[in-house]
Amino acid sequence: MDQGGTPPVFSASAEIDGDHLRVVVAGEVDMATADTMLQTALREPAERITLDLRAVTFFDSAAIHALVRLAQQFPGTLTVLPSRQVDRVLTIAGLGEQSWLNPA
Repeated sequence: MDQGGTPPVFSASAEIDGDHLRVVVAGEVDMATADTMLQTALREPAERITLDLRAVTFFDSAAIHALVRLAQQFPGTLTVLPSRQVDRVLTIAGLGEQSWLNPA
């Protein structure tokens, strides 16, 4: 049902500092945007990745899948900074105790 509001804004940006890539994601990460989040993280070669999800307001199963793919590609070198909503979804999905998850 259309509530008449503006559509949620999604953004994913990356900045590299030496071998460390920081990807900042905001808005809703869902079936339509999860691949963009993933591709933004894979765009630059890096040894370490920080995925900053603190401005994410919605995170669905497609987003979880993209995140798990990143964790598999960067074992031991991925750090995820979740928003409260992301942390809750990952906990419900059984991923709340992963070593890459760094709730502040």
